[in-house]
Amino acid sequence: MPLIDTLVQQAPRIAALRRDLHAHPELSFQEVRTADLVAQQLTEWGIPIHRGLAGTGVVGILQNGNSKRAIGLRADMDALPLQEFNTFAHASQYPGKMHACGHDGHTAMLLAAAQYLAEHRNFDGTVYLIFQPAEEGGGGARDMVQEGLFERFPMDAVFGMHNWPGMQVGQFALSPGPVMASSNEFKITIRGKGSHAAMPQMGVDPVPIACQMVLAFQTIISRNKKPIDAGVVSVTMVHGGSATNIVPDSVELQGTVRTFSIEVLDLIEARMRQIADNLCSAFDARCEFEFVRNYPPTINHPAEAEFARRVMAEVVGAENVIAQEPTMGAEDFAFMLLAKPGAYCFIANGDGDHRAIGHGAGPCTLHNPSYDFNDDLIPMGATYWVRLAEAWLK
Repeated sequence: MPLIDTLVQQAPRIAALRRDLHAHPELSFQEVRTADLVAQQLTEWGIPIHRGLAGTGVVGILQNGNSKRAIGLRADMDALPLQEFNTFAHASQYPGKMHACGHDGHTAMLLAAAQYLAEHRNFDGTVYLIFQPAEEGGGGARDMVQEGLFERFPMDAVFGMHNWPGMQVGQFALSPGPVMASSNEFKITIRGKGSHAAMPQMGVDPVPIACQMVLAFQTIISRNKKPIDAGVVSVTMVHGGSATNIVPDSVELQGTVRTFSIEVLDLIEARMRQIADNLCSAFDARCEFEFVRNYPPTINHPAEAEFARRVMAEVVGAENVIAQEPTMGAEDFAFMLLAKPGAYCFIANGDGDHRAIGHGAGPCTLHNPSYDFNDDLIPMGATYWVRLAEAWLK
């Protein structure tokens, strides 16, 4: 595996930074300490910075030569509102906050690449180092784009990377087209008329309406969309009632919708609204329907994905660049890919064997209280970032 020797030698220091970030996790739009650490490191390495996009965002500007070509490399910085189970020395010092998705590792890999690029400058053009806040539901990428990221820092393409547990360390996964789903939420309030449970004819019972609605939504998936188009409708919360002998006035349904295309999303939202409104009308109830589109699907651009695949193959060998199986999870890097060509890949995080004894029960999966980023990835991820930037700006 032709990793860059300098990055291998510097990996322990970068790993120490990563573990410091892990011990001091900060939630979306609260990444003040994290942003300060990133800004301090970039400044020490002679990289000019811009701060303030999306509140706590940091952009490093690394220029060399005369070319106007530019590439963007993005890492997310925020943590999750989760109590950590791990007992190792770098476990979270902040109760109820944890780096359970590896954003500490993403930040570390990009910092390692930034240091190497600043020292060697084997490229002609500009590398924009994008340290983004609030990926975990906050839409930090959307805010950075809306606040002028690509106008202030014009780049030809932008690339992102996420660690992926369960894949064998030494592998990357990348594919053109949709790789992560859109994330959307709905809230439906069915307003009936309360009554005594022994005299239901005196009211309008919202409970059986809610039951029929939950089942009817699944016919959208099985009978309205094409079978080859992916889509998920999950009702995950049902709230209603306060006593066994009272028919409630209302029932509330909440849940999520995931798709790989806007067209399928449009179809699902329209049909859900029709079903909800018409079911309530049929039973003399009223319907309040809310549908919020959080993140669009993450869709890799074919040319940029192929370019990145060739770089990965040079780093780990073509046999270790596998197809990226699409996941119904969501990622706000999608907003950047709507505005610029680019690609988003996975880097293998292993199965958890890198954790020391005493890490806590449970698998090493994303958003799990026993998760930890694998520091062995730092030189490999950083090597990929460096070779990607050098090849793009050759």
